[in-house]
Amino acid sequence: MKLFQVDINADVGEGVGNEAQLMPFLSSCNIACGGHAGDESTMRAVVKTAKKYGVKVGAHPSFPDRENFGRQPMDMSYVSLFESLKHQTDNLINVLNDLQVGFHHIKPHGALYNLAAIDENLAKVIIEVVKSYALPIQLYVPYQSVIAKLAVQHNISVVYEVFADRNYNNDLTLVSRQEKNALIHEVDAMFEHVYRMVSRHEVKTIGGEIMPIKADTICVHGDNIEAIKLLKNLWKKLNLKGVKIS
Repeated sequence: MKLFQVDINADVGEGVGNEAQLMPFLSSCNIACGGHAGDESTMRAVVKTAKKYGVKVGAHPSFPDRENFGRQPMDMSYVSLFESLKHQTDNLINVLNDLQVGFHHIKPHGALYNLAAIDENLAKVIIEVVKSYALPIQLYVPYQSVIAKLAVQHNISVVYEVFADRNYNNDLTLVSRQEKNALIHEVDAMFEHVYRMVSRHEVKTIGGEIMPIKADTICVHGDNIEAIKLLKNLWKKLNLKGVKIS
C-alpha cells in the first residue's frame, strides 16, 4: 500500500475558544494576530496550547477589518497593507520569542487569501512581507494560484493548502460562502473529499469536473461549529488509511 503524508492545520485564536480541543488533532495552526481577530492575550494563550501539543505555529494576518472578520475586500494602499500585515505578524513573533516557540509559516486570512490567489499586486504585498524576515518561513497558498507561482519565483517555500470543509469551483477557487453548497458538513463526504486530494492529487468540483490539485496541508476551519467532530473523524480515518499526519 502506498503511504501518504499530510499536514492538518486550523485557523485559531479567532474567539471561538476551542483550541484545546483542536490541537491534539493538528500538526500546524494559523493564529489570528490582530487584523480580523485576536490580541496579545489570545495569541499568548493559543501559542502555549500549541507548544503543549507540539503543533507548528504560523501567523494568520488579514485585512485590518475586525467588523467584517476580514472576509470583505478592503480598498487600501499597498504600503498601508504591507505595514498592517507586517505589524500583525510582528505581534505574533514577539509572543513566540517570549515563549520560546519557533515561527513556522504565514497564511493570509479570508478575503486577503482569496484575492491574493488571483491578484498579482496583492500577492506581491504578501511576498514582500515574507521576504522582510530573515527566516526560513513557509507560505501556505492554494495550488496553481497567482501567489503560489510568485512565491516560487522568489524562492519562498510554498505549502499547497486544500480545504477539508469547503467545496471547489472548476477553476480551483473556493465556492463563495454566500452559496448554500460552500461548506461540507457531512463527515463521510468530507473524508472522501480530502482523501481524493491527498491520495489521487485531484478534486471533484461542484461542476462535476475532476481537476488536478496538490495537497500538502489540509485546513479545517476552527470557526466551523462542527469543527471538532469533523476534525476527529478526519484524523481517525486518515490514520486508518495509513496517512501520516505531520
